[in-house]
Amino acid sequence: LLFCACDTQKSVVETAIETAVPMEKKNPLTDVIDGYHDFQKSNRLEDSEWEMLGEVKLANKKKTLTALLAELNKIPQADLSETDLINYEMLEILMEDKLFNLEYETHLMPLNSEGGFIIGMVYQTQNTRLHSDEDVDDYLKKIQNLPAYIDQKISFLDRGLNKNKKLPKVVIHNCIAMIDQYLQTPTEELFISNPLKAVPEHAEKGYQLVDEIVIPSFKKLKKYLSEDYLTNTKETIGISVNEGGKEYYEQRVRFYTTLDLTPQEVYETGLSEVKRIRAEMEGIIEELGYEGSYADFLEFLRTDEQFYPKTEQEILSHAAWLSKKAEEILPKYFTKLPRLPFTVNPVPEAIAPNYTTGRYSGGSMGRQQAGQYWVNTYNLPSRPLFVLPALTLHEAVPGHHLQISLANELEDLPRFRNTYLSAFGEGWGLYSEYLGKEAGMYTTPYEDFGRLTYEMWRACRLVVDPGMHYMGMSRDEAVEYMAKNTALSLHEVNTEINRYIGWPGQAVSYKIGELKIRELRKKTETKLGENFDIRIFHDLILSNGSIPLKSLERIINNYISNNL
Repeated sequence: LLFCACDTQKSVVETAIETAVPMEKKNPLTDVIDGYHDFQKSNRLEDSEWEMLGEVKLANKKKTLTALLAELNKIPQADLSETDLINYEMLEILMEDKLFNLEYETHLMPLNSEGGFIIGMVYQTQNTRLHSDEDVDDYLKKIQNLPAYIDQKISFLDRGLNKNKKLPKVVIHNCIAMIDQYLQTPTEELFISNPLKAVPEHAEKGYQLVDEIVIPSFKKLKKYLSEDYLTNTKETIGISVNEGGKEYYEQRVRFYTTLDLTPQEVYETGLSEVKRIRAEMEGIIEELGYEGSYADFLEFLRTDEQFYPKTEQEILSHAAWLSKKAEEILPKYFTKLPRLPFTVNPVPEAIAPNYTTGRYSGGSMGRQQAGQYWVNTYNLPSRPLFVLPALTLHEAVPGHHLQISLANELEDLPRFRNTYLSAFGEGWGLYSEYLGKEAGMYTTPYEDFGRLTYEMWRACRLVVDPGMHYMGMSRDEAVEYMAKNTALSLHEVNTEINRYIGWPGQAVSYKIGELKIRELRKKTETKLGENFDIRIFHDLILSNGSIPLKSLERIINNYISNNL
């Protein structure tokens, strides 16, 4: 009986062990991820709001981020899975960057050459859809809240002047021109009025609010910038003359490259790349049998009418055709493609004059909106057709549309992983231009020269961005350097230099990211030999969304090790 009882007891215990739910080991990152998501949620805006940054809110942000970073740094990275290691590295970059910007008080410099918070108002309203009375009420409140938002920005700008955190005059002139454009636009056509067109029964009330409170606020902002800010800000363009400016730029370079690089290292890489690309460009000039100098050839490209569209529709149609040709090559280079389609549209008229030659604006299946490849149709004599293949590959496919849409389809990742890191995203865009060369997308020597012009443009950025912000290069010197090395129109050159002046560090991300991806591809091809599959390599690059370059390098190295 004893034996039988013990045997029965053993059976019960064994059964209990077998059927018990095992206790899961808690992910050490969970609390930090939850804390960061709570931080993001606390800063999310209601539909009727603009972001208002009071002193208490700014202090609370700093306190929260400091505490979360301290918790993150306690976690041993060796214990983390690959996915969590990426999460760790992303969190570290994002939180350190937000904390740095709070401590440096970058909110006291809320403008850039594309408009800063002024253009931000366009972005915050352009996708607004008014479906219900509640939507309409929220949007009318948003219009009513706009003057307080602008007043706070004016207050920040004024404090920035007093603390030697100043924006250069060239940035302010661009912003004044943008406000002038708004003031000259009929109320019904102004960007903030566009959502009201869908609800004509409420539109008149909205237009009245725009006339009574928005237009006066724009006039107030223009008056402040023209009469107060311009007379007290700096002529110099570099951030380094500001209080703590050199340290600020050093951090910007680290953030935008996601690597531990110095401005000097970036500058020297740029000089080397400019020299290499220049040799390729001169080879094409020789191939064409052109007898003039390099400078003469650039002038020929800038002035000969054969290279420029006659109408807006011509450049849009050509971009659309190139987009379909680019889609044709995708199965050869990828096994996974996104579900979301994209379209070709002009850059919105409200922002086109100071905008880049093209850009990608993401869509969403949930919003029932395709991705948008924007082509700038402003000032057609500055938009050469021979650069359109490179632009299309970068902004549409296999560039930003492919990369961003695939990232949006990833599941079971923390929300912060949707963040766009320029080194990865722009590096992939520039790599896509390079990929078009081996895919046969450049069908004439002029188009191939256009590709090299775009690559040279990004290489020149590595020189002029640290040059202006860290080494004392003047605006005229930066314009001359880019103009003599690229076939970009002088309008584009000036627009781009102004952009870099108002956005320190961002411009260096493109070439640094592309060089890293090309370096990793060459290493993988060399190590794997006949086992190298270009489609698998590209799928792997894009398989985790936008990530730090050091994370990408580790992933590729692990892939090589596992497939030798």
